[in-house]
Amino acid sequence: MALALGQGKNIADIGSGGGYFAFRFADAVGPSGKVYAIDTDPEFLEYIEKEAVEKGCHNITTVRSQDDSFELPEDCIDLFFMRNVSHHLKNRSEYFGKLKARLRQGGRVAIIEYKPGGRFSFRRMHGHYVAKEELIGEMKGAGYRLLQDLDLLPEQSFTIFGR
Repeated sequence: MALALGQGKNIADIGSGGGYFAFRFADAVGPSGKVYAIDTDPEFLEYIEKEAVEKGCHNITTVRSQDDSFELPEDCIDLFFMRNVSHHLKNRSEYFGKLKARLRQGGRVAIIEYKPGGRFSFRRMHGHYVAKEELIGEMKGAGYRLLQDLDLLPEQSFTIFGR
């Protein structure tokens, strides 16, 4: 798999919403790994916490994000994962630059983001996309290099970056 998840890894799911990916990551990293479900919406985080208790999933920690920032220890994350989140960030290069201190050696950032779509698409009309080339440039400006450009999704780009 492109994300190369394994036992004992630490993953930060930025924009976790209702936890769809967070719970799958928790299974993949096992009890020795950890998943940080990060979101701005406290109701989503509360839902994830309740679901984790019901499922006996003890390796998920919820983290509230405010003003494009959140608290995590330095040098603790193997993978930052973002799905359809980056178009909401105000200053992406700065934001991505701040993530680097939290990445472990060899850590990566995986970004799935909407493609622009047609001239009258919802995504284009409401700015719910970031062109892949723009994202790659911003990540380069923040000190990352493109590791993988996966052509798997019809309406989204899927890129993976390393320091």
